[in-house]
Amino acid sequence: MEIILDILFLIGGLALILIGANCLTDGSAAVAKKWGVSDLVIGLTIVALGTSAPELVVSLMSSFNGSTEMAIGNVVGSNIFNVLMIVGVTAVVLPIKVAKTNMTNEIPLVILSALAVVFCANDMLLDGASENILSRIDGIILLLFFAIFMRYTFSIAKNGTSSDSDAPVKSMPGWKSALFILFGLAGLIFGGQLFVDGASNVARALGASESLIGLTLVAGGTSLPELATSVTAALKKNSGIAIGNVIGSNIFNSFFILGTSATITPLKLGGITNFDMAVLVGSALLFWFVGWFFKTRTITRIEGALMVACYIAYTTVLIMSA
Repeated sequence: MEIILDILFLIGGLALILIGANCLTDGSAAVAKKWGVSDLVIGLTIVALGTSAPELVVSLMSSFNGSTEMAIGNVVGSNIFNVLMIVGVTAVVLPIKVAKTNMTNEIPLVILSALAVVFCANDMLLDGASENILSRIDGIILLLFFAIFMRYTFSIAKNGTSSDSDAPVKSMPGWKSALFILFGLAGLIFGGQLFVDGASNVARALGASESLIGLTLVAGGTSLPELATSVTAALKKNSGIAIGNVIGSNIFNSFFILGTSATITPLKLGGITNFDMAVLVGSALLFWFVGWFFKTRTITRIEGALMVACYIAYTTVLIMSA
């Protein structure tokens, strides 16, 4: 009976996520058009922060409850999922055009955020410590990186006013745009939580470890808002929101969520290994690479399929080694 209830949570959560993603994309695009702000900036801020809310809730609650492997695994797994699965699936559905500024400015920040986590979390390798811990100092350093990123985002919002969208955006009154955004965020957050609860209960019933749950089921579940939002945005030809959502979410996850969680409670990595960290950095580098390969600044269906295959291979290795 409990398994049936968990499956209902999964289905209900997914439905809320899909509805929420559609509302959030429409509302955010309307705001961008009304205020002359580019879709990329909206994707980097409102959409990215909103769709990362499930990761924030899960990691903070895990940190408070002492489930540090879940807190870190959620962020590391989500960032890997964001790049390999979300960008991959979105490109398979519809090839993604990537602006030149994304390649030279924003995607390198995703690589930087991955490297920052790797260096902060590698006490055993770098300092000869007995265990790997994200300390409060590490958390503060990550939060400072986040402050720099926000300063950069506000600067491009102030200086750039062109839209990245290739399709006409439906106009709507300010109150309606706000309502769409709030309703979309609510659907994504509550839907993501329902999905995570159902997935986690099923995984625990099967005897999976906390780090495996965090890196796979919880990471994938909390990233469903980003997946739904990016695919929906791509189908509506809002490429700026589709790409900005992934970039902003990864940076928000690494710098703000991990930074805040580690500042509250030092996070022991436990079952999160350097293999996971290597995949985290490798996925960020692949994100940058596919933007240039085959077709200039376009992530093609072939490249998208390659990224999805990489994620499936990574998940298979995790399950086989569990």
